[in-house]
Amino acid sequence: MAVVSHTSTPGLRLVCCEQTLHLLPEKAIYWEERAALLLADLHLGKAAHFRKAGIAVPAETNLEDLRRLQSLIVRYAPREIIMLGDWFHSEINTSIHEIRLWQRQFRNLDFYLIKGNHDVLPQEQYAALDIQVKPAWSLPPFYLVHDYQDAHTVLPEVNRGLYILSGHVHPYIRMKGKARQAYAFPCFYFAAGYAILPAFGMFTGRYMVHLQPGDQVFAILPHAVVPITKGLKILRNVNRSR
Repeated sequence: MAVVSHTSTPGLRLVCCEQTLHLLPEKAIYWEERAALLLADLHLGKAAHFRKAGIAVPAETNLEDLRRLQSLIVRYAPREIIMLGDWFHSEINTSIHEIRLWQRQFRNLDFYLIKGNHDVLPQEQYAALDIQVKPAWSLPPFYLVHDYQDAHTVLPEVNRGLYILSGHVHPYIRMKGKARQAYAFPCFYFAAGYAILPAFGMFTGRYMVHLQPGDQVFAILPHAVVPITKGLKILRNVNRSR
């Protein structure tokens, strides 16, 4: 399904469906042929949502996520940003104004959102941010959707035969080392018919993936993306946070 090679920049180059995908340690994908940055589950405003409920969460979380995205835009000069769902966490808040100011730097970029379960803002709010919203998107050889499990119910006639790119579950891989050591890493997860991107947002939950024969997983370290193939012991699935 895929060929992996190292690149001169952090990350791995993956050939999938004859397309070149750069898996980046910033938890995004650069799709070379389309000159697009793909990411999922930014969840802007989630920290503010928790602070409103009286839970102490650093206010700088949103800004740090936007700084990482800005760094990727500068490095790769994409034509478009494609968010595979959950751009904002819930209702309108100060994050709307933050991203409006942030976007002014990138007037030549096209922003697309594949609508996720947390994307509940009125359509006019997305329009004001120049974000084009789609329920799903057929971009052969790929089919873009928030949750891969919904791919067969959203526009099924164009889904057939396309490889699904999705987000939603915030995949992590857990590995056991010596002396009962255990490590959990966000990851890119590629199965036979679909792939799941890690959550781009820092303040998100995690879901421990369970590998099936033929699946490929790429663990995300602070400055590298590493294919995990041997010596892997998967622990039970826990905490499917969305």
